[in-house]
Amino acid sequence: MVILYPRGKISPLQEKLFCTLGGNIHTIAIDSDFDACQALVKQAFDDEELKQAIGLNSANPINISRLLAQICYYFEAVSQLPAAARQQLVVSVPSGNFGDLTAGLLAKSLGLPIKRFIAATNANDTVPRYLSNGEWAPNPTVATLSNAMDVSQPNNWPRVEELFRRKNWALPTLGFGAVSDDVTKATMHELEALGYTSEPHAAIAYRLLRDQLQPGEFGLFLGTAHPAKFKEGVEAILGKTLDLPEALAQRADLELLSHNFAPDFAQLRQFLMALPE
Repeated sequence: MVILYPRGKISPLQEKLFCTLGGNIHTIAIDSDFDACQALVKQAFDDEELKQAIGLNSANPINISRLLAQICYYFEAVSQLPAAARQQLVVSVPSGNFGDLTAGLLAKSLGLPIKRFIAATNANDTVPRYLSNGEWAPNPTVATLSNAMDVSQPNNWPRVEELFRRKNWALPTLGFGAVSDDVTKATMHELEALGYTSEPHAAIAYRLLRDQLQPGEFGLFLGTAHPAKFKEGVEAILGKTLDLPEALAQRADLELLSHNFAPDFAQLRQFLMALPE
């Protein structure tokens, strides 16, 4: 297994979780952003010789199997709601590469009673701008508090549009919005006052749900992970100390085993071809 991630653009504990495992898990910190990592993966899949030599497969949302697994928790969430809420359900999804939202739309296409979705992004707002003016114009990716959503060219957006087309859903029914870091921080404080300690991604989804929910609708917002996964940022914003769950605590002091690469496919290809079978 080979994992690419943007160097310096994820939280320290995120990095510790998968970069301390070793064994047959190889982690590579790319000196760029998520979009560059994704571009390298796509280059690998376009290389027929490489694919045949190493039996290349993907576990990220390029592979539809990832989305099929994500469908399940939409059904799990809806099953916990009272019957009346299911008929007017709005789901707000923190969106970067738009895989999670695509999975939700697939769940809806299978019959799950979701009235509509909200695509919640941070300052990397390619999709909100596209839905506003019809122009697909990605900007350079910027680093934000919600780093898992720092994507300017979401790989799954064509799937979203295709689902709307095939199901004859009106694309303008998809809610959307972009939330700045300052508003994210304010929303985290708002949720803390309500008794919920939130990480930045969930706060963005909550903010747009709160702002766009209509009378009679029932809202559900998704989060990314336990807030302690983003411990340093959440503690600095909320002024409180977070206890680490056991899975995080076990890895917090281990040595990173990552390689550092430039966003150069030739270097990555050489690394992949040299891996033991």
